[in-house]
Order: sequence, then C-alpha cells, then structure tokens
Amino acid sequence: MHNQVKIKKDFQMFYHHPDLVYLDNAATTLTPDIVVEAMNGYYHHYNANIHRGGHGIGAMATERYEQVRSQVVQYIHAPGTNNIVFTSGTTHGMNMLAQGLKHLLEPGDVILLTRMEHHANLLPWQRVVRETGAELRFVEFTDDYQFDMDSFDRLLDERVKIVSITHISNVLGTVVPIKEVCQKAKDMQAITIIDAAQSIAHMAVDVQDIGCDALVFSAHKMYGPTGVGVLYGTTALLEELVPYHLGGGIVREVREDSAIWNDIPARFEAGTPNIAGVIGLGAACEYMKDMGVTDVGDHEHTLMAYAIQQLATIPQVTMLSGKTHVSSVLSFVVEGVHHHDLATLLDEEHIALRSGRHCAEPLLMALGLVGTCRISFGVYNTSEDIDRFIVALRKAIGILTNDE
Repeated sequence: MHNQVKIKKDFQMFYHHPDLVYLDNAATTLTPDIVVEAMNGYYHHYNANIHRGGHGIGAMATERYEQVRSQVVQYIHAPGTNNIVFTSGTTHGMNMLAQGLKHLLEPGDVILLTRMEHHANLLPWQRVVRETGAELRFVEFTDDYQFDMDSFDRLLDERVKIVSITHISNVLGTVVPIKEVCQKAKDMQAITIIDAAQSIAHMAVDVQDIGCDALVFSAHKMYGPTGVGVLYGTTALLEELVPYHLGGGIVREVREDSAIWNDIPARFEAGTPNIAGVIGLGAACEYMKDMGVTDVGDHEHTLMAYAIQQLATIPQVTMLSGKTHVSSVLSFVVEGVHHHDLATLLDEEHIALRSGRHCAEPLLMALGLVGTCRISFGVYNTSEDIDRFIVALRKAIGILTNDE
C-alpha cells in the first residue's frame, strides 16, 4: 500500500487541520487536490454550458464532460458510455429508478429490499408501493450481522419484480454477496438494483461480472465532489426507464402537447448538469485508479482488524460488526453513554466520526438501538489514527461514566 503520510499531502484538509483524525469516510470522503484542480480548471479555462451553442469553449466543456463517461466505464467495467447516466448522487439515482420503473408494477407485485437499507433505498420504494399497490419485503440479517441468504431464498418468488439492495451496509459494514443475489433474482426474472455508495471506493466493482441491471453511487464517497453521482443501467433497463426529471436536453422534438425523448443517456439528464462536479468525478476515478482500489481495500481491512482488536479491550464497548464479510465501516455503542455525547467529546480531541441513526432508522430499530457511533476508513487513515481514537475514546468514556 502507498505511504499514508505522503497520501495525506494530497488533501488540503490535513494542512488546515493537522491534528485531524478523520474517521467519517462512510458519510463523505475528503477531496484531494487533483479533484479540486480539475474542477477549478473548468471554471478557469472552459466555463460554458454543454451540448449547446457553437463556440469553442462550449465544445471543450462538452468534450471533457463526455470524456468522464469513458472514465466511469473503465472504473466499473460497464459495456459502454451509453450505459452511464450522471445524477446528483445515489439518492437521485434511486429516485430515478423507483419512479422510472413503477409503470412495470401492478397490485400484488413485490419489491425486495433488506433490513440494512439506507433511507435512499427505502423511501423511494415506499412511495412506489403506495402509488402502485405493490408491496415491500425485507431480507433479514443473521445474528452475526451477515446477509441472510436463507431469508432471501424464502422471500424470492415469482411475485418479486424488483430486487434493490445495498452492496455494503453503511451501519454494519456487511458485504452482501450481490453476484449470487443477482443471479438468483435473474432466475426469477426480477430486475436487480445495487446501491454501491459504500463499496465504490473500497473494492473493485465490475457491473458485468455482478450481473445487475442497475447500480448507483455518489462521487463524494470516492474522493470526488458532492452533488454528483452515477446511475449505471443495462441498455434493456434504460430503455424501460421513464425519464424522471423533464426539461431541456432530454428531447429530440417537442410540440405543444407531446415530445419525443432523446437517445440514451441524454434523455435522463435534464437541464444544465453539475458540469464541474462531473469533471471532478473523472479526476476522482483517475485518483482511485492510481491508488489501486484493491490495494485501498486491503489497507482498510488491515485497519478494520486492528480497530476491532483495540475496541475489544474496552469492556464498555459493544461492536456491531460480523467477524467475516465486513468492509471499512464499524459501528459501536458504549454502555450507559449516549452516542451524541461521546461524539462531542471525541470531537474535542480532533476525532471526527459519525453518531446517530445513519439514515437507517429501521435497521437501528431492528437492533433495538436509538443510535450508534460509527468509524469508517479511507485511503489516508493509519494505525496511528486508530491509536489516537482509542486513547480519546477511553478518556471520553471515563468522563461520561464518572470513572476517570
């Protein structure tokens, strides 16, 4: 793995906050200079709208914007650029899919999710079932927080029309065996959708090998900017998808009472997009390519093992993580201590982590919890970060339990 001390120099955040231990990567990763410079390059050198006008800088902006589709194709091993739709993020992509596919559903049809879903992959489908008369089913997790394949097999039948699941739980770190899930769903002719927000920067993602119909992720989870993401779809799925946002750029012809959609993927990108953000996404793809996503994942797994080992030495801590098939996300609770109080004291020691329900309230309810603290790792984290976190955690627990 690369030298993390050198890697930290790629990120201005550590220059401005030299004492920072950043362990909130599941919420958003930090942004390296190369990404910021790429976005500034757009604003400084070819700041124009795309796919419009006949001037040179507009053509330059269009060329650079469209080039990013090719970079994403390489990153996720998609068949081609027409399979890549730019969105504002995972949430936007999920809403596009839910609203764009609901015409395929009838009363009694089933949408299959898991108990581990982020709200972004739950709320859009709740709306769809209210609008169509379909119903939701939820795959359970096991006692050791793994995806329960037996539960999936029991729930998957001919009524299931859509299977929409997370690749990695943003609370438990559980890695779902999505290739096997997609194959079984395909055998039942169900559409398969993957929420890859938590996996895109931590493991190699090959959409053709996975065999999913659609996959969504956000740039800001992979060292890119906020406000931009990707919806990958097979050609067959995108042909079925009804455009969700309507406006300029998505039509070939418009009359007063009708319109003819543009080709894919243009028909799904209404209005002026986040051009600078998409260009930043391209730079993030290159950054991750240089880092080697598999190497990054290996580094984070080493950190995860060390963090679990160290947390196990604190009696008051209960970890919510399986012993196998886990990624770079680790949630925990401390007996007799509120998660927000703990996060506040850790922040005073320059330890940035997440506390709360993590936009996964049904999962927390299933666990019998009101909230947790969560640490999550990135390319720049080190074992020294974990050591500082553990020292700060012990201190905070002592203060909050009057056991100093």
